[in-house]
Amino acid sequence: MNVVLQRELVSLHARGIRVRFLGSQHGIGEDLCNILRDAEQATQSNQVLTLNVCFNYGGRWDIVDAAARLAAAGTPITEASMNAALSLAPCPDPDLLIRTGDEHRLSNFLLWQCAYSELYFSPVLWPDFDAAALGQALEAYASRERRFGRTRPAPAVVPA
Repeated sequence: MNVVLQRELVSLHARGIRVRFLGSQHGIGEDLCNILRDAEQATQSNQVLTLNVCFNYGGRWDIVDAAARLAAAGTPITEASMNAALSLAPCPDPDLLIRTGDEHRLSNFLLWQCAYSELYFSPVLWPDFDAAALGQALEAYASRERRFGRTRPAPAVVPA
């Protein structure tokens, strides 16, 4: 992992890409944790794009970890404080979550952040998910009415 990460890091850094590793460090060796932390520090000032790598990440872990940190700090747990404490706090919530491989579940991924995301399920496996498959997902997304939890307005009643 170290050799691959070092090789890719040079390219990412040269292109101004910031790298972040999100997830629990529990059960991960100290050497690997140091490598990941060093990669984050080396690219922390890059501003062209942020690459978030969810490594040993789970939505439940993220919520519990954020709540525990808020409680330890004595911060009231509100929707706003929780949102700010999550791993992906600097990022906007996803508008569209594409699930490949004909799986019809979130699989513990971005549980909080996907509350109002549109979900698209594709039978295409990830390695084969190409530009055409992405185009189909974006077409389906474009045809949807985004309501963010609101209901549709009741149809107008025309007096007889």
